[in-house]
Amino acid sequence: MAVEWLVLGFFIIIFAFMSIKIVDQYERAVKFRLGKYVGTLEPGLNFVIPVIERIVMVDIRLQTIDIPAQQVITKDNVPVQVNGVIYFKVSSPEIAIIKIQNFGYAISQYAQTALKDVVGGMSLDQLLAERDEIGKAIEQLVEKETKDWGMEVEVIKMQDIDMPEELKRIMSRQAAAEREKRANITKSEGDKLAAVNLAAAAKLMAESPGAMQLRTLQTIDGLGPTPSNTVVMFPIDILETLRSFSDWMKAKKK
Repeated sequence: MAVEWLVLGFFIIIFAFMSIKIVDQYERAVKFRLGKYVGTLEPGLNFVIPVIERIVMVDIRLQTIDIPAQQVITKDNVPVQVNGVIYFKVSSPEIAIIKIQNFGYAISQYAQTALKDVVGGMSLDQLLAERDEIGKAIEQLVEKETKDWGMEVEVIKMQDIDMPEELKRIMSRQAAAEREKRANITKSEGDKLAAVNLAAAAKLMAESPGAMQLRTLQTIDGLGPTPSNTVVMFPIDILETLRSFSDWMKAKKK
């Protein structure tokens, strides 16, 4: 009799241990009784009747899934490969388990389709310049569908955009030509401004002989005390006299 009670007690202990289920804070447990959904277990110590009841654990933390590289033809017929990443979390564990066989795989596949649809409707220039807008457009398409799947899309980001090597070389040459164009424009504007300043300075010196003499002295001072520099100076008055004599001779010939 004692042996029977001992065996019975052993089975009761085993049964009790099998009934205890611990749900972590970042999880929820979807509970089924004889195959029928009966509730969602919260974090902590829970009891499940062995054989009759079973649970499916669902991680409700923010999850990350890569969108594999997709071959897409842009609106202007350029073949590109684009990949991205999805950040999402499960908001309704019971819906995600009951309605979707594999919710992670399902959202990944739908995101791939949405990415092709959005990128295929844009030109290459838009694709390169509007990454954030493209990510938001894909996010809106995916979120519209997955809100009935018990999931919440946080954000979708585009990562790499791979183009044919020939196109990369063409774009590199185009960028170099654009930089050279801007440099030439800047240089021409600088030359124009320098010419205007020189003309104003020449006019000022012509009107004020003292300014010309001051500029001459500054130029000589800038040469420095190097022995190899030889400076020949003519008085300004002599130059003015020679100029006046030249003008008189021209007038006399006429």
